Amino acid sequence: MDVEMAGADPRLRRAWYATLASLAVILLSSLVMPGIGLLHETRPLWMMLGAVGILAFVVAQAGALYVVATPWVTERLRRRLLAAYAVTSVLSVPLVGPVGGGQWATWAWIGGSIAGSAPLLLRRRAAAVVTVAALVVAAGVARWTDGPASRVVDYLVITLVLAVTVAGMSILQVWLWDLLVQAQRGRAALARLAVTEERLRFARDVHDLLGHNLTVIALKAELASRLAPVDPERAGREAAQVQRLAAAALTEVREAVHGYRSVRLRDQLAAIEQVFASSGVRCTVSHPDRDLPPETATRLVPVLREASTNVLRHSTATWCTIEIRIDPQEVRMTVVNDGAGDAGPDRHSYGLRGLADRLADAGGALRTRRDGRVFTLEATVRAVP
Repeated sequence: MDVEMAGADPRLRRAWYATLASLAVILLSSLVMPGIGLLHETRPLWMMLGAVGILAFVVAQAGALYVVATPWVTERLRRRLLAAYAVTSVLSVPLVGPVGGGQWATWAWIGGSIAGSAPLLLRRRAAAVVTVAALVVAAGVARWTDGPASRVVDYLVITLVLAVTVAGMSILQVWLWDLLVQAQRGRAALARLAVTEERLRFARDVHDLLGHNLTVIALKAELASRLAPVDPERAGREAAQVQRLAAAALTEVREAVHGYRSVRLRDQLAAIEQVFASSGVRCTVSHPDRDLPPETATRLVPVLREASTNVLRHSTATWCTIEIRIDPQEVRMTVVNDGAGDAGPDRHSYGLRGLADRLADAGGALRTRRDGRVFTLEATVRAVP
């Protein structure tokens, strides 16, 4: 996923903000306790050094959390932020360790935060090593500050309990966020797959159309060139056949480009309904029992494809309805979804505009409207007897 995708989906962007806020509350709340250690410190120098160490650690940890919750961050920035977090974690030991003396387990709270965030930033083995190292350092800081044996136990308990609490709560938040990101990636992949499959279908159609015809045209043209010196009359007939074959091939290609070859609107509706279901969009389709005339279907199919692509790629719809109704004078297709509040068709995209012009040339019409979050697309074409 890239930053454009996140920006195009306001729901994903809001979920990202919520994930960052949740992680910040979980981890920064655990760092309030080291601040209390500053209140127990009577030595000005250590109070200043402790404040610098705690502030630097908080800023660096915020950068590390940003990396965890931001999959589109560059690898270079990721390495820098994680390196800064590692450096400030190490420096917190000499800067914060002595703060509070034997009255407050100041560094134990930082050690618990380091151990608790390790599973988010590192692989299992590395996270286990960091957790053990945090416990060892906590015990060492307790002895360094001339605390009794019971003080060592207090440091270890605080570090371990805080590590478990922070890890349990933050891992759940990140797991839910990852599920949301994967779902969005899957939805985008399905949209790209639908476009790719349509391109492949068109490529196969063009190949089938032109492959045989061009082969015959080439053979006929070669035969005509050979017969021209010895049998001009037959060469003329062969040339005339080449002309007819070329005209027929051109007609077939034009029909393929405009979708006139074996287009069944019912098949397109079934395929789009399946894609919507796979993308998590609830889709309801209503269409006549009988197939539409090919000419009518081929005018509606491009509109249907463009509308469904807009729903998948340019909106945050959760439901979509597609209705096709046959009236005495016209055939009407209506596509409605609830994603218009966040995004509709791109104003720089000419997909629907081009389709509207093509329908107008054929006596039809294409209209769109918004009502809150509901976006409605309505296409009409003349009924073919």
